[in-house]
Amino acid sequence: MSKTVIHSDKAPKAVGPYSQAIASGPLLFTSGQLPLDPETGTIPQGDIQVRAEQCLRNLQSIAEAGGTSLDRAIKVTVFLTNMADFQAVNQVYSQFFKEPYPARTALQVAALPLGADIEIEAVFEC
Repeated sequence: MSKTVIHSDKAPKAVGPYSQAIASGPLLFTSGQLPLDPETGTIPQGDIQVRAEQCLRNLQSIAEAGGTSLDRAIKVTVFLTNMADFQAVNQVYSQFFKEPYPARTALQVAALPLGADIEIEAVFEC
């Protein structure tokens, strides 16, 4: 099965040796999206909801560049450095994803790149 690199200028550049996303067959696999503003390359100030929204906007831009949309998400993984942020993230998440919701895992991690407190990745149908 072949794979195609997917890139969006509306999402931040990769901060390491990886692609924003890879399409393979009928699926699109995104790399984790930090809450980086693609124009400034910085993490927005404010509460976790501001940063969750930035992660999801980045994910949305990459999905669209791959010819799909958030409505076609199959599986989402949310990484948090503080599980106490779970409910606040859910409030933002529910503005981006509608029923039937994709499968999802949310987990707490010790640290994330660039000192971020949230990162979100997803798998989509193309």
